[in-house]
Amino acid sequence: MTTPVSVSFQDTDLDQIATAKGRVAVVVTPDGKLDAGARRVNRLTKGALTRMVESGAVEKMKPGEIKTLAWPAGMAADALDVVCLPRAAKTEDFRAAGVSLGRAKGDAALLVLAGQVRKPAELTLGIVLRAYSFTAHKTSEAKENGDVTLMVAKPEEVRAETAPALAVAEGVFFTRDLVSEPANHLTTTEFANRISAMKDLGLKITVLDEDKLEKLGMGALLSVGHGSISPSKVAVMEWNGGKKGDAPLALVGKGVVFDTGGISLKPAAGMEDMTMDMGGAGVVAGVMRVLALRKAKANVVGLVGLVENMPSDRATRPGDVVTSMKGDTIEVINTDAEGRLVLADVLWYAQEHYKPRGIIDLATLTGAAIVALGHENAAVLTNNDDLCKAFLKAAEAEGEGAWQMPMGKAYDKMMDSQIADIKNSGGRPAGTITAAQFLRRFVAEDMPWVHLDIAGVASVKAETTYAPKGATGWGVMSLNRLVADMLEGD
Repeated sequence: MTTPVSVSFQDTDLDQIATAKGRVAVVVTPDGKLDAGARRVNRLTKGALTRMVESGAVEKMKPGEIKTLAWPAGMAADALDVVCLPRAAKTEDFRAAGVSLGRAKGDAALLVLAGQVRKPAELTLGIVLRAYSFTAHKTSEAKENGDVTLMVAKPEEVRAETAPALAVAEGVFFTRDLVSEPANHLTTTEFANRISAMKDLGLKITVLDEDKLEKLGMGALLSVGHGSISPSKVAVMEWNGGKKGDAPLALVGKGVVFDTGGISLKPAAGMEDMTMDMGGAGVVAGVMRVLALRKAKANVVGLVGLVENMPSDRATRPGDVVTSMKGDTIEVINTDAEGRLVLADVLWYAQEHYKPRGIIDLATLTGAAIVALGHENAAVLTNNDDLCKAFLKAAEAEGEGAWQMPMGKAYDKMMDSQIADIKNSGGRPAGTITAAQFLRRFVAEDMPWVHLDIAGVASVKAETTYAPKGATGWGVMSLNRLVADMLEGD
């Protein structure tokens, strides 16, 4: 996987500033107050910081914004990044400053004079998240990614404080890598192998193959993968860091490693983006990695259905009727509405085998979610206000956009089938909602459940708050915070 940039912490050494290579970052408050490191930089550059402050340039900067002085006189560095951070800066300001530095960093080494930074862990997280680049399949000689060093007052304390944030970054990178991989590299088998490798972190891993899925009666999930040579699988990741006997929170992810639409074939234009249709499963795997890395004091189980949706002589046809693990029959109106078939069986399996305290599922499920919310927010639908509010609070705290959409029995009529218990598509109107209504049928009445449609946020064409264009890792930070707030706070 893509390795996050190396980060180290050390005591402030004023003499080292002049000889540091690459980039040096210095923090200045809007009123121009300089700490010891900034004063040394000011002296080395013959008053450049003082002139910047007196010009009013710093006062006009937004919290977290940087201004760069190239080839600063008196210093060996190629660039001096001046970061504006108020004394009463918010968490998002520290992260924004880190993102700005991570974006500017490139391949250079970065020395951050962070003596007056109150939340160095948040600054570090921003740097690391934005310094991501997926280069696994580029044959040009890889450039070394320069290390990041923070000069702080108490390096050992800051190192310990930052460890959970670096675990989050590693989980986000794991998700981004999975979403970025082309389908000929990330097959269902390779995906399962990458999950299985996480047993070295302390996760209990179980991979169910097609024979087992058939015995369990997962006819809905299996119908999606009939047309592919890649075998369908369900991978289960268990983290038991909480009290023995406590019911786990279940995270369920859609893992369609490539989606042609099946017999209901998608248009050719843009089909290459369907490598990201396993985004929900990628997020679940990333969250489970974070929980294991930071030794979360919580019981969480992650379950992902891994399939490939291809047209062939064996593929499921529009009009076919399949039987779910629950026993409900489903008329397949559109083979491109396949994600809900995968989730239906995995949701039921999660409840039957783990009796969870609640379920959150994630899926790049509907284009309708993009029509409704664009690329700013994931669609959130639920049968339980308490669990939904807890997630929305966590998402807001992490700066990951999420917006609740309605549900209601009236939408169920759109899913009525004349020949089966339910059909898998209600057509274009309210497409995100009817998809959630379909899933709700496979969630027990008393089971708290939240559905996250991440079609618009899993991979995007423009830079986002924490990531360059492409895979975002959206949801890893929010779900990690939700686990910490809801389970580890008990």
